[in-house]
Amino acid sequence: MFTITNGFTFIAFLMFLAGGLLALEKYTKWKVFNVVPPLVWIYVINMILCTMGVFSSEGCSTAYSNLKNNLLYAMIFVMLLRCDFRKLAKLSGRMIAIFLGCSATLAIGTIIGYPIFKNALGGGETTWAAVAALYASWVGGSANMAAMQDALPVDAGAYGCALALDTVCYSVWIALLLLAVRYADKWNNATKADTSKLQAVADAANAEVAKEKKAAKAADWIFLIGLSLIVSALSQTIGVSMKDGLTAIGLPMFDKGTCTTVFVTVLGLVCAMSPLGKLPAVEELSSIYLYAVVSLLASQAALTDLISAPMWIVYGFFILVIHVVLMFVLSKFFHWDLCMVSTASLANLGGSASAPIVATAYDASYAGIGVLMGVLGAAIGNFCGLGMGAILHMFI
Repeated sequence: MFTITNGFTFIAFLMFLAGGLLALEKYTKWKVFNVVPPLVWIYVINMILCTMGVFSSEGCSTAYSNLKNNLLYAMIFVMLLRCDFRKLAKLSGRMIAIFLGCSATLAIGTIIGYPIFKNALGGGETTWAAVAALYASWVGGSANMAAMQDALPVDAGAYGCALALDTVCYSVWIALLLLAVRYADKWNNATKADTSKLQAVADAANAEVAKEKKAAKAADWIFLIGLSLIVSALSQTIGVSMKDGLTAIGLPMFDKGTCTTVFVTVLGLVCAMSPLGKLPAVEELSSIYLYAVVSLLASQAALTDLISAPMWIVYGFFILVIHVVLMFVLSKFFHWDLCMVSTASLANLGGSASAPIVATAYDASYAGIGVLMGVLGAAIGNFCGLGMGAILHMFI
């Protein structure tokens, strides 16, 4: 069997595969990518190649060890540069409450379902970490799941199962939310929804989002790449010091990965409120880092671990059923409308890129609300994932 033995060839192949799949999606418009996005194809194809032994050389292992965490923390920092909490004032307290209500109900479903499905998910000692990583993704998007890979002891195979759950449930969920648009009046009548100030919030959100549209120059790219890499290096050094300090005061449960993730997350959120938060190319570089990190993770995961995926998907739909029931109860109590509940739900599961899809199905001017809800999810997703990990770890 052919094996890649050179570290540079290994990285070049991973990036070529990721770029090739993204190019296929962009230029061919194949419908298969509407069902299974390129990110999942990247993971599955690399898992297949890993299972076949293509990446089993020492050169690949060395390149993986040298790059994975370095790129991961750079990705977290860049991703959070758009998470300026001052923007969220444009959403109003009501919209933020709806988003957090979705996050909380998804958390309740995750916690209730975990002991029920634990053994069916594989029953490994670190299954809880993969579920916590999934929850981080379901608060703010796929980048949060990748961020949890080093902060928690997430097994590569379990990560693949969680990603399969995420993809299948997300694809079905967005279809159901779009289908629900025609039943909005029935939901709103049942909950006595208040939509009187919705348009004013939408106009303010759209104005805030419009400020971010700038064309990136070569200097912007070079500076942002250099900044993110030096932040990654410094954060890992500080993470070790934080771990040693916490261990010295009797808190040994906080390992280097957790400390580094918390530090780089806080740093990213602080920098987002500085001029650095207005740098162009942030979204694009975040995506590049995400595809690189996911490719690296998949290169060390065997396909055989996906045999547990069917029960993972059942678990995912169980969480969504709990989510819907509880959101309806909250909507009756607080008079939330279906448009904002659906937008917040998809902002949790899919992030800023997905939420406007549902929002604009109700009104084209609501796109900005979805974007800012996704910003909130990206900002708190890592903390939510760590919190969920601490809760689920108690079920061992």
